[in-house]
Amino acid sequence: MPKYLATNYVRISYTDDKSCESDSITNQKKYIEEYVKRNPDIEVVNVRVDDGYSGIVFDRPAFKEMMEDIRSGKINCVIVKDLSRLGREYNETFTYLRRIFPALGVRFIAINDNIDTAKESVTDDLSISFKGVMNDEYCRDISIKVRSALNVKRSNGDYVGATPVYGYKKSDDNKNQLVIDEYAAGVVRDIFKMRIDGYSADRIADELNRLGILSPRQYKKDRNIPLPKNGYCDRENSKWSATTILRILKDEVYSGKLIQGKQ
Repeated sequence: MPKYLATNYVRISYTDDKSCESDSITNQKKYIEEYVKRNPDIEVVNVRVDDGYSGIVFDRPAFKEMMEDIRSGKINCVIVKDLSRLGREYNETFTYLRRIFPALGVRFIAINDNIDTAKESVTDDLSISFKGVMNDEYCRDISIKVRSALNVKRSNGDYVGATPVYGYKKSDDNKNQLVIDEYAAGVVRDIFKMRIDGYSADRIADELNRLGILSPRQYKKDRNIPLPKNGYCDRENSKWSATTILRILKDEVYSGKLIQGKQ
């Protein structure tokens, strides 16, 4: 009977070099599978995949599921292609490697880096520490390049946000261009007209709710438009409110100005 019950953990981020085929999800899986075939003391219980998640943070769905498996006793071994798949942030990566995994009785294997905690300790291995620092620096370098690329796009007038403001949508031909969403734009025009006619923000909200007009959040949900992950968004199942009306009235994007990179 195998001594170790393992999870094959694979990860790739949007910023990883997609031209490097060896780091693809498929090839990471195959690489680990070949390793397990040569080690009969290991049985793979499941495969956990974080596709599109950065190695800088550890708040990843599949990673958290793996940790639950460890704490519940389902697995006692974690296998990755290389150390950077576990994480690229030095301090937290080595907290798991040197403290959390040993405390939970977990064998950790990073194949390419020749790390196997069942065979030797990694506490004082200088080469492993150096790889961790290099992974950390790689993340910093990628972050700078991504921010620089976004700044260039912004300066060129390209839209780089995930979710357009209510009244606009992304062009079907160019995801970096905003075009008018005719229905929502009509509601925005009505809001400005009512304000010009002397309506208060509360009265405008009441009128829109009376007419059964969906609030920005509900409108996006109704049309399967992604909701913003950060920043302002209406409460769940919310109706129009004076706050929402005032945000629309004060947003310069409705005057044709594309303002980005600010909170």
